[in-house]
Amino acid sequence: MERYTGAFEEAVDGARQQERHYQLLSALQGLVKELPSSFQQRLSYTTLSDLALALLDGTVFEIVQGLLEIQHLTEKSLYNQRLRLQNEHRVLRQALRQKHQEAQQACRPHNLPVLQAAQQRELEAVEHRIREEQRAMDQKIVLELDRKVADQQSTLEKAGVAGFYVTTNPQELTLQMNLLELIRKLQQRGRQEGKTAL
Repeated sequence: MERYTGAFEEAVDGARQQERHYQLLSALQGLVKELPSSFQQRLSYTTLSDLALALLDGTVFEIVQGLLEIQHLTEKSLYNQRLRLQNEHRVLRQALRQKHQEAQQACRPHNLPVLQAAQQRELEAVEHRIREEQRAMDQKIVLELDRKVADQQSTLEKAGVAGFYVTTNPQELTLQMNLLELIRKLQQRGRQEGKTAL
């Protein structure tokens, strides 16, 4: 008798899973219609069905949420680093202006043109250094964000999410961003439906 009960429960679980898969697939198909036609064509029934299967147990939603939180923290940290650098540059410029003004006030009139030429060279050197530091910071930010994207792609690929693998191809990245948007919208729908069920 226990054997039949276990088989019945497995059949019920299988039917529930199949129903849930169908609901997710149907929702995905509806959401895909909101995408540009060029991306609709690239998202086959099989891809959407595989994505729905990956979403069944809810783990992928949690992974995507975790990746989103990590991305926001990373972006905030990089933004704050850039702001600190800009603030340091602002302070440096102010100190240099102050130093130049004091030197000009203490300078004898006949030496003023020589002093001003030297100060102009110093100002140009500082501005060059500032530009180089900003460029280096921007490159660091881009590399860090690229590394974060590759980590996200790898994580989602390992989780078995259809359409995800490590790539730098702009078309594939856009497709992956659209897939993430579909997952996020499904997640939001699930939350809203959960609230209305309460």
